[in-house]
Amino acid sequence: MNLKRKIYDRLLEWKKESNGKSAVLIEGARRVGKSTIAKEFAENEYSDYILLDFALETKEVRQNFEDNMGDLDTFFRNLFVIKGKELPRRQAVIIFDEIQLFPTARQAIKYLVADGRYDYIETGSLISIKKNVKDILIPSEEEKIKMYPMDFEEFLWAKGNTVTMPAIKEAFEKRKPLGDLIHRKTLQLFREYIAVGGMPQAVLEYVNGNSFSSIDRVKQGILSLYEDDLKKYDDNEKEKASLIFKTIPKQLSDHNMHFTFSEINANARYVNYVESVEFVAESMIGNLCANVTMPDVLMELYADRSNFKLYMGDTGLLVSQMIREGDETEDIYRALIYDKLGSNLGMIFENVVAQMLKTSGNALYFHEYKYTPKDAENEKKYEIDFLLVKNKKVCPIEVKSSGYATHKSFDYFKEKYPIKLQERYIIYTKDLKFEDGITYIPAYMAGLL
Repeated sequence: MNLKRKIYDRLLEWKKESNGKSAVLIEGARRVGKSTIAKEFAENEYSDYILLDFALETKEVRQNFEDNMGDLDTFFRNLFVIKGKELPRRQAVIIFDEIQLFPTARQAIKYLVADGRYDYIETGSLISIKKNVKDILIPSEEEKIKMYPMDFEEFLWAKGNTVTMPAIKEAFEKRKPLGDLIHRKTLQLFREYIAVGGMPQAVLEYVNGNSFSSIDRVKQGILSLYEDDLKKYDDNEKEKASLIFKTIPKQLSDHNMHFTFSEINANARYVNYVESVEFVAESMIGNLCANVTMPDVLMELYADRSNFKLYMGDTGLLVSQMIREGDETEDIYRALIYDKLGSNLGMIFENVVAQMLKTSGNALYFHEYKYTPKDAENEKKYEIDFLLVKNKKVCPIEVKSSGYATHKSFDYFKEKYPIKLQERYIIYTKDLKFEDGITYIPAYMAGLL
């Protein structure tokens, strides 16, 4: 079963607009479906293709890159002999899979694109890490597309559901509630998505009717792969990245979810861990959300990256990370889907909102500030969960894991900063409504922001 992915349309745009003048690099975490979509695209959109998987390629293929970039006629002759097939010019594509394992091939893109005989699709995990590219010239002829785990709409497509998301989009655009019956049904579908997550293997297990134990086993395997990657990076970093990754659930369980290095080591400091934090974020297995000291449309100018939150790149993997030591996997998954889990779900909801905002192309920022309310004597600390920039205006967002309580942080934020706001959103579990100048949207609409 081929899962429908939105990145396919972006690849179509690249093929049409580039017309051979650039290669495309699909960049993402392990097991998000990069290789699968590259192969599917090659099979559907070209008359033929060659797949070079640098996790498996022979010494002869690698040597061909190293010896013959100055003589591309010889390079292609050798490649076709090694692979046992010849490609028709301007009708075929060559896939460089797991390109991070052979940077020489990535550097060769410059000459191959200039040659113009074929199109080129690269896929890679951890591709932007300095360690992988420090000795090569990054080709300017390379367009990058980031690939994330499946979003909620792609999850619905996998279930054969093509009607729910159009209804969600229409309700959001018209600022009109779905109604109690449809909202409850949609929220349960969204809880399924949270529990299963967006890793294609896990989604396939779910839509094929396999047990939650089987689904979780797939996700535990992916977590193990991530940890293996981190251990390779940690050879010279004393397990810093591994420890950062493993503590994410504990960090998010704290009331404000700020990353605290004391959870790793009593003597740990940001300055000693900054490269490992960046590695986890750049590898796209985690989503970093930085504090901004001033809410401004130029957020990055005010980013304080020593004060941050670190979310899991896929919420389904966070769920598996949380229950790793548990013996009642089936019961826990069912309790999560049917809203029977007694523990605080705030961390899970905020994680999935962060994931949806990131997948939609937003940079992640939050803001904490101090303010003295009119009826109080002392200054207090408040926080806005997420700040986006929309139409050159600041857009504050709060996340509630249940219904809705108060919005003091929103009110005081508006009083403290007399700035133009695009719109204020509270993301919660009830149906859409507009009240007190705030738009309340159900969590399944977060990806539309």
